[in-house]
Amino acid sequence: MTGRSEILYKVVEVAPVTEESLERVLNERAAEGWGFESVHFVMREGSHRPAMAYLFFTRGKGGVAGATPASSSG
Repeated sequence: MTGRSEILYKVVEVAPVTEESLERVLNERAAEGWGFESVHFVMREGSHRPAMAYLFFTRGKGGVAGATPASSSG
């Protein structure tokens, strides 16, 4: 792999998983300039409620949420 990635990644673990805890993390990271990418739930056997969640965020090195690396010309 050549060159350095211009995208930063952030992973946030949320437990316990509630509507309020997910909204809080999403709103906090959005306010910091992070763009939401995906959520992954960890299930507990015999339960319908997730034991924890991992939220994935990205932003460009310049602080722009969801930014993709600009192609270099020259």
